[in-house]
Amino acid sequence: MTFDDGELEGRPPIIHSMIAGGLGGTTGDMLMHSLDTVKTRQQGDPHLPPKYTSLGSSYYTIWRQEGVARGLYGGWLPAMMGSFPGTVLFFGTYEWSKRHMLEYGIQPHLAYLTAGFLGDFAASVVYVPSEVLKTRLQLQGRFNNPHFKSGYNYRGTFDAMKTIVRTEGFPELFSGYKATLYRDLPFSALQFMFYEQFQSWARQYKKSREIGVQLELLTGAAGGGLAGVITCPLDVVKTRLQTQIDPVPVPIVKPKDRLATEPLSVHQDTVSKSSQSASPPKQQKRPISTSSPSTHTPRPGAMPLDEDSIFRGLKLIYKTEGIGGWFRGVGPRFVWTSVQSGCMLFLYQTILRQLEVWLPVERSDFSA
Repeated sequence: MTFDDGELEGRPPIIHSMIAGGLGGTTGDMLMHSLDTVKTRQQGDPHLPPKYTSLGSSYYTIWRQEGVARGLYGGWLPAMMGSFPGTVLFFGTYEWSKRHMLEYGIQPHLAYLTAGFLGDFAASVVYVPSEVLKTRLQLQGRFNNPHFKSGYNYRGTFDAMKTIVRTEGFPELFSGYKATLYRDLPFSALQFMFYEQFQSWARQYKKSREIGVQLELLTGAAGGGLAGVITCPLDVVKTRLQTQIDPVPVPIVKPKDRLATEPLSVHQDTVSKSSQSASPPKQQKRPISTSSPSTHTPRPGAMPLDEDSIFRGLKLIYKTEGIGGWFRGVGPRFVWTSVQSGCMLFLYQTILRQLEVWLPVERSDFSA
């Protein structure tokens, strides 16, 4: 029995994986929450010129003006409420589907990839609504925030939930669901495929299932960082679709609609008066990211994506900006995904080992 033969040796119970994943994932998300807040402010800032520009100055500005609890850690409650059940569902679905596929003889890399897709899809039912609440509270800051006007002003998490359902409808809690899945499903699938492979190589190198703290952190960070780089084009499209402001349509009277004897100047004056007397358009919404923080900031004058299509968006960005447009913000995205993935998966493995000590189980059923 080798250390990379389909994970048939030393499997922990699925319930242990769910507990460890929930605790590890939630802790990792809470550690990165302040950076998440900064990126949400940058991404959803409706002001021109924007108040928040570089990462460092934005972080300092929010901390100095609004503090930690209501500033950098605004929206932490819905983040935690969604993170724990979401990661529990993810790891439970991932481990269950992975083990069944391996037992049926499916190639390990395909099993890891598919299990990552299924795990994130199961978790999305929980984390997308919580992320909608979280991002709005992060963008708002504290109630009646004098330092930043976001367009939102909720008293807290539950007030935000009630207000959204009452004024915008229950489906609004799933805003950005499709775009989120387009990015996060491939990311999670690749992240865990790479992680499982790196873990296998580390165990072969160490000739043991215990690979040490440094390799635990390295394998987790490498898996998340590499997946983050590969899915950066999807992150770019998703961010632009969710953050661009659609122009207000202006009614146009075709030339054939005016009388032949009517002077053009009279026609233009009539159109001008009718547009002024028309009721003012509704305030344009600026949707913001409802998943892990996007590290992409569109360049000034970037071509708007008129179609709500990931693939057409990729084609348009490549046509107008080249391959560099697909990978704008790839550096910060690599850093964020590496750190978050490394922390989460290191804690996951650490908690699994502790659960084996606290809640020992008979492993005869799991051995080959």
